Amino acid sequence: MFMNDEDENLGLSLSRFESMLKTNKVLFFDSEEFENIILHYMDTGKLNLAKKALKLALEQHPNSIGLKLVQVEMLVFSEKLDQAEKLIQEIHRLDPKNEEVYIQQASVYSKKGEHQKAIDTLNIALELTDDLADVYSLIGMEYLYIDELENAKHYFIKCLENDQEDQSALYNIVYCYDFLDQPLEAIKFLNNFIDNEPYSEVAWHQLGRQYMNVKDYEKAVQAFDFATIIDEHFIGAHLEKGKAYESLKEYDKAIESYTITLEIDDASSYVLLRIGTCYEALEENQKALKYYLKTVHEDPLLDKGWIAITDFYIKLGNFQRALFYVNKAIGIDMQNKLYWRRYAVINKELNLFEEAAIGFEKAVEFGDLFLDTYLYWADMLQYIGEFEIAIAKLLEASEIHNEEYEIEYRLAGLYFIEEQNEKALYHLTNALHLNFKHHTILEDHFPSVWENPLVQNHIQKHKN
Repeated sequence: MFMNDEDENLGLSLSRFESMLKTNKVLFFDSEEFENIILHYMDTGKLNLAKKALKLALEQHPNSIGLKLVQVEMLVFSEKLDQAEKLIQEIHRLDPKNEEVYIQQASVYSKKGEHQKAIDTLNIALELTDDLADVYSLIGMEYLYIDELENAKHYFIKCLENDQEDQSALYNIVYCYDFLDQPLEAIKFLNNFIDNEPYSEVAWHQLGRQYMNVKDYEKAVQAFDFATIIDEHFIGAHLEKGKAYESLKEYDKAIESYTITLEIDDASSYVLLRIGTCYEALEENQKALKYYLKTVHEDPLLDKGWIAITDFYIKLGNFQRALFYVNKAIGIDMQNKLYWRRYAVINKELNLFEEAAIGFEKAVEFGDLFLDTYLYWADMLQYIGEFEIAIAKLLEASEIHNEEYEIEYRLAGLYFIEEQNEKALYHLTNALHLNFKHHTILEDHFPSVWENPLVQNHIQKHKN
């Protein structure tokens, strides 16, 4: 791989330094060399080596402002903020016009959660520095920390104006637009940026994402196209283009885009799943199934893969096969509410009501609190004659889903079966008041109750 002079010089400095540590020979390095060595070790997480380098550096260059600033950075990194502040004050006395002193002081304020002080200090650094882009970026980050997104966006834009190639600033600007829910403003900004930087694949990609947000899928495809023309190995752009084609129901083109990502990098379970979904939409069931199976082979913990296979067989009406795969999924993750719900629905279709009741119970236990889950569960309990438990579960559901007529009609029916007529009439009155039109729920679920003259009279009385 090609190395520039700076990388080569750093490599030589590191080799000399590590050789010195092994031989215990003391070699001389200039202060700038030491700064680069220490910062390299900090960036790569080798803190012990960074500390050794700093100790030797300060022995050889005790008056170096640059090394003292690196020492501040290391103290801040190690959360030794009081020591860092004392050293910052010492450096400030020696060099009051050094912008890095203010940047490091701002870093200490930021670590302490004093973000406004950090911003004020960085504004002083702005007056002293030639590197405006970096300081604008730091101010933007401080505003992000205090959720002032408009201000953050303003400073990231100023950062980008001073350094058009700062991709992190570009991402942060788009993040602010996303957070502020301003897709149209983001589109306008990105189009203006692209006018000046037409070969920025990142900008084209982000523009495509914004067009996706406003459901302009054709323009999204065009934007992702430009991103992939500039960088044909840009996986994110190929992937997003696939999603855009899916939204346009152009499934063949979506498959083509997704397949390119598999050629660029290792197989992704998400991409395999998307390809399977596209083939299913094209009614090419064998190919769809092939990719769904590849999905769960690639990542057995991806619940969407197992759900896709299960739903695929449910859609075909092959409930035995659906049950086989949902059981495999439960074997991998027994606490997945989505798996248990499907287990319950499949068993319901197979008229295995006890198993279905267990499935709905487990789904609720692991967090599925949807109304229809409770209703199906109560229905299964009714089918197997567990009337009291069914009532208890419906009462539990009514605490979560207030004033739902479907709960009230079922409670009325079950209380009539249990010959608790007073409670039954109370819930029937509630149900009729909430939704008279659907009083046939009683006829559908409780035919014997429906024929009860007391019930018919009560319904007629309410109607009149």
